[in-house]
Amino acid sequence: MTKIKRKNRYKKHLVHLFILPAALLYGVFQLYPLISAALNSFYSFNGFERVDFIGFQNFITLFTEKPYKDFFLNAFSHNWIYFFVTVITQLIISLILALIIHSKIKGKEFFKSMFFLPKLLSVIVIGFLFSLILNPTRGALNTLLEAIGLEAFTRPWLGDMSTALLSVIFVDSWASIGFSMLIFLAGLQAIDKEIFEAARIDGANSFTVLFRITIPMIGPALMIMTVLTFIGSFETFEYVFAMQGSSGGPYYSTDVLTTFFYRLAFGTVDGGQAIGLGSAVAVVLFIIIGMATSIILFVFKRKDFER
Repeated sequence: MTKIKRKNRYKKHLVHLFILPAALLYGVFQLYPLISAALNSFYSFNGFERVDFIGFQNFITLFTEKPYKDFFLNAFSHNWIYFFVTVITQLIISLILALIIHSKIKGKEFFKSMFFLPKLLSVIVIGFLFSLILNPTRGALNTLLEAIGLEAFTRPWLGDMSTALLSVIFVDSWASIGFSMLIFLAGLQAIDKEIFEAARIDGANSFTVLFRITIPMIGPALMIMTVLTFIGSFETFEYVFAMQGSSGGPYYSTDVLTTFFYRLAFGTVDGGQAIGLGSAVAVVLFIIIGMATSIILFVFKRKDFER
């Protein structure tokens, strides 16, 4: 009997070994860089070597000294613009597409595949293609505008400070809209059809059904996508880097916190505090995302509790 108990206890502990590879990968590629960045933010550096412990001096420099303060505030504002515009260009449009596909139309699977297809492409490929499309002299967009008599609207989309950031956001939203649509579609499919039938029997019109039943019932999907959109907007790097480079051109008009961090940590010849300041940016970014995510989750859960 004792041997059987020992054997069963051994089997229970053996199960934990299966999570060891995942835990090891998470520790090496997630926890270690996070802890290392947090520690680096409290040190000065000589190249890639820690020199002296300087406490919060990197954070003080980041928030009070020029040009670091100006670069940080500029990049921070662009991340907020990125988030709010993405909510419109990605979340709202993907919700509309999900509602259309969820209705009784033919070719649902085809449309789902077509909208999700850009998500499977490489960011570098998408960035390069849209750089060609938005080219001011030979780009397809300006050529099309000229062909239909709208020459007044042609412009250097990625070279104009007023349109560069919006162009990058549009490309990012275009590539990600299929994923958002599938999340909303899963939420719509989880709603019991009897609820809609009961609402129609009670005389509710389509507008009432949408805003009183459909949207409140897909609250969890909205919460997930709002959180993912915020995190993606503040962690965005690939599309800016692929289309505008690490400087966030033209004249830092597409600069975001991640490109600012990249220049400080890897793209500068300032060997004194570059990595320390870059780590400070990473820590601040982590705190911003953590606080904002907690607030979003709290707001959605509170609304769900009130309902």
